[in-house]
Amino acid sequence: MSVETHLPVGFEALEEKGWIGSRRFLLLRRAIQLLFLALFLTGPLFGLWITKGTLAGSMTFDILPLTDPFVATQSFVAGHWPSATALLGALIVVVAYALLGGRSYCSWVCPVNPVTDAAHWVHRRLDLPKGWQPKRSTRLWLVGIVLAVSLLTGTIAWEAINPVTIIHRGLVFGLASAWIVAAGVFLFDLFVARRGWCGHICPVGAFYGLIGKVALVRVSAANRDACDNCMDCYAVCPEKQVISPALKGAPGSSPIILAGDCTNCGGCIDVCAQHVFSFTHRFDERIVEPSPQSAPEQSAASKIHKECSQ
Repeated sequence: MSVETHLPVGFEALEEKGWIGSRRFLLLRRAIQLLFLALFLTGPLFGLWITKGTLAGSMTFDILPLTDPFVATQSFVAGHWPSATALLGALIVVVAYALLGGRSYCSWVCPVNPVTDAAHWVHRRLDLPKGWQPKRSTRLWLVGIVLAVSLLTGTIAWEAINPVTIIHRGLVFGLASAWIVAAGVFLFDLFVARRGWCGHICPVGAFYGLIGKVALVRVSAANRDACDNCMDCYAVCPEKQVISPALKGAPGSSPIILAGDCTNCGGCIDVCAQHVFSFTHRFDERIVEPSPQSAPEQSAASKIHKECSQ
C-alpha cells in the first residue's frame, strides 16, 4: 500500500494484470491445497484410497511413502528408529523441499495456511494493531524444545498438539477438533499476534525453513530498478524481512531472495504491478537493466498516486 495515497494493497496490480493475473499464485496455491486434501478424502468419502494417513506420514497408491521430516527427527531422538519406509518417505520429502523451497510446504500444502491468511485479511480490514510480536527465532527455540521433550519422554512430542496434523486429520475424518484448533489459530493471529503462528511460533515451519536454506527454486527481484516503492510486496509477504536484501540491496548485490524463511508463496509476484519479482533458481543472478530510451508508460493507478500526493 502506498504510504502517500493509502490505496488498497494490490490496486495497481489489479489494474495492470486483471483479477486473475493479480491473484494467480494465490489461486494456484488454494487449488493445490484442495488437491492434497482431496487425495486423502477419496478414501473416507468414496472408498477409493489414493492416499492413506495424514501429512505426518502417508502412503500414496501403496507405492509412494511420504514422511514429515520433523516427525521422523522426533522419532529418532525419542529412541524409536523409524522404519525403512518412513525413512525413505522423509528422504523424499527433504529432497523435494530442498529443490522447491522448504517453506513452500507452509504456503502450498499446509492446511493451517488458509486459516492464517484469512486471519491476516480480516486483521488488515479491521486495521487492528499488530499486537505481540515475539522474535522470529522463537520458533527455532521451539524446535529445540520439542526435540528435547521427545528425547526425555520417548514420544513424538509435537504431534500431540500439532495444529497441522489435528486440522488435517479433522478435515479428513470429520472431527470437531479441527474446527476448534483452526478457530484458536485464527483468533491468535487476529487478536494476539499479527502473522504470529506461522511467522513466529510454528516449529514445523521453522524446520522446513532450515531445509529451505539450500533450496533451488527462488524468487528474484530481477527487475528491482522498476520498483516504485508502493510497498505492496511488504504488505502481502508473510516474512517481509526476506525482501529487502534482494529488492533494496546495494548495487551489484544478488536479486535472489535466499532466506530460508521465504515461503515461495508468490504473493510479491502477484501484487507487483511493475513486474519486479519472478520465480527462478538460486544461481540466476541476472538483473534487468532499465531502458535508457524511454520511461515506462505511467498506469492510471500510478497517476492517481501522483495526484493524491500533490
